[in-house]
Amino acid sequence: MSLDLQQTASEPITSDEMLLAGFRSGEKPRSKHLLGLEHEKFVFPIQAARPVPYEGASGIGALLERLAPAGYTPFRETPDSPIIALQKGMLTISLEPGGQLELSGSPLRTAREAHAENQAHLAEVKSAAEALGLRLVALGYRPFGTTADMPWMPKSRYTAMRQTLPERGRLAHNMMLMTSTGQVSLDWEDEADCVRKTVLVARLAPLMVALYANSPLVDGKPSGYLSFRNRVWDEVDPTRCGYLRSFFDGSFSYRAYLDWALDAPILFLRRRGEYLRPKMTFRQFIQQGFEGSPADMSDWTDHLSTLFPEVRLKKVLEVRGADCASAAMTGALPALWRGLLYDRGAMEEGERLLPKLSHEEHLAFHDTARRQGLAGKLGNHELHRLAGEMVAIARRGLERLDREDAPLLEPLAEVAASGRSPGQRVLDAWEKDPRPEALLGHFTL
Repeated sequence: MSLDLQQTASEPITSDEMLLAGFRSGEKPRSKHLLGLEHEKFVFPIQAARPVPYEGASGIGALLERLAPAGYTPFRETPDSPIIALQKGMLTISLEPGGQLELSGSPLRTAREAHAENQAHLAEVKSAAEALGLRLVALGYRPFGTTADMPWMPKSRYTAMRQTLPERGRLAHNMMLMTSTGQVSLDWEDEADCVRKTVLVARLAPLMVALYANSPLVDGKPSGYLSFRNRVWDEVDPTRCGYLRSFFDGSFSYRAYLDWALDAPILFLRRRGEYLRPKMTFRQFIQQGFEGSPADMSDWTDHLSTLFPEVRLKKVLEVRGADCASAAMTGALPALWRGLLYDRGAMEEGERLLPKLSHEEHLAFHDTARRQGLAGKLGNHELHRLAGEMVAIARRGLERLDREDAPLLEPLAEVAASGRSPGQRVLDAWEKDPRPEALLGHFTL
């Protein structure tokens, strides 16, 4: 999640055109298209399954302190606040609300560069964690315990969201405390290119969900979903999550995303060093102001960061649907979307892969993917075969674009060919030995 850097004076919003210009400012020539990788993971004690608090000699704070001397600048909300992130160049290590450790990688040209950066990060963090008796675990949802067992990280944004989001959805705290994901950020050329890429990602997202479904256990028992992490998002806030209808009816545009975002409730406003919680949509905020203060562009930047659709627009396009997985599977994620979206031929093939579905039909497809994973079907089509073809399309795109990225897709091709989502391995391990410490050992990074 965002660091909430110190706010500076920002221009009041006087027209929708100012907000649309923000999307246009993300446009880049194809020759300058980059990608970014985000990878969250859980931190557990070695040989234990309890959550790790921020405080203490072996806490999350101590882990950040141990990492900081390796060239990082610590980030604090105030000079006297605890460290909540580390920055080095364009790379950031930050915390999710329940202590999940997140790498927000540098903008890079190739998927292999992003993978190498993540591998170096994992090696560095694992070394620091082991010295504190901690380990990193790659799963999409905490398989043991409940939200009541969880510590909260000392970040003001999370204090505000902790109070506001549960008013919108029953599983908001589950999302904040219990989930880990992998994400990719990508560029676009102009509005038409943004529309085409966003719609294609939305249409193919259930296949990615099935390939990365890695969260079948909830409080020590099978949940009925191979990706329960994805199920959680249904009950966070329906006004700011899921899929826009315009992704599927031919009407998506900058304006469509803007209108959707304007009608989402504000989670918080930052004023005078405080996080305020007005009960209004952003559209109402622009029209009415709040406590005599107008909406400004820094408020809009904050608001965009609190929207959680399956495909999110800021100044980059964010693909958000994958569960946290192994380092190799995480490295495959930017390769998959680089191959599909940055090669014109692959985009055309990808657009032909699936039948055109209505919004309602797509939601049913998405639900099948997160419940059954690669064992599911779309009509008469087996999802593992469709996913395998999607990976093959991405490979052909990379072979034309940059063949050195193509080998990163091998783990995805193997998963698709097996017909078994990663979550099935979790269930297999749990059935053989349901002890929490034993299961976490199978998925330690």
